[in-house]
Amino acid sequence: MTRVVFLLVPGVHLLDLSGPAQVFSSAADLGLGYHLSYVAETTEIPSAQGLTLHADTTLPTLSTEDLILTPGWRSPRLANTGKLSGATLAWLRDHHAAGGVVASVCAGADVLGRAGLLDGRRCTTHHDLQDELERRYPRATVVRDVLYVMDNRVITSAGIASGIDLTLHLITTRHGPAAAASIARTMVVYARRNGDELQSSVLLKHRSHVNETVHRIQDIIETRMTDRLSLAELARLSGCSERTVTRLFSRATGMTPLRYQQALRVERAEHLIGHGATVESAARMVGFEDARMLRRLRSR
Repeated sequence: MTRVVFLLVPGVHLLDLSGPAQVFSSAADLGLGYHLSYVAETTEIPSAQGLTLHADTTLPTLSTEDLILTPGWRSPRLANTGKLSGATLAWLRDHHAAGGVVASVCAGADVLGRAGLLDGRRCTTHHDLQDELERRYPRATVVRDVLYVMDNRVITSAGIASGIDLTLHLITTRHGPAAAASIARTMVVYARRNGDELQSSVLLKHRSHVNETVHRIQDIIETRMTDRLSLAELARLSGCSERTVTRLFSRATGMTPLRYQQALRVERAEHLIGHGATVESAARMVGFEDARMLRRLRSR
């Protein structure tokens, strides 16, 4: 039986906690031998979303097979937030020194840093906190814009949903990809992402504008990403002239509709390649006639 202990601090983000907890709970349902527990320095822990959680205040004795995971908390900055006592940090440090695994989601990386576990190691955190983490722990190497980093049994991940990716990866390394895939299906997770995939996707990066017409055009392109979409067809479907489509889209996103579709295709192809597809097969699956255009766009 592997014990997974979640170390909670006030203001904990529920998805930072519940995503990994659901993965390990589903693994337990499959008979893979996981027991979940929750510890904190007070019995009641308010979450960032307003729900109060109850935790054990006794730090358990763990074996090297066990895992401690620190979820993130509401933190526009790391300094003076997520406070824990020296005894709790020593417990975390001693578990790793004995051969155990420690992990974090989002701001939880700061707890590992205060325990001295980031020094000389590669790590990551949410993109809004990377600069501060780098300043606070100059002996650490902060890897930017990735989902998670593993370095000698210290595992750090980006924000919120990336904790699911991290824990599915742990299931894969311990029990194989079939077990991880089964859990992902149970959780209705679209796909298990590799650690080096970007935190910010094309869809998120170019959706921060407020132009409803452009959002409708993006919906069309995303739904029909693999299709040949002419400017004339986009204009017809959006009820605008071709000139208006080009002008509005470029102003809102900084690119043409064709470039946007290409960016979506390349991002999806990169994901497929990262999961074992060849460049040729990935190119065909995302709508390119052959791999030449995909190689050209990737080289940019």
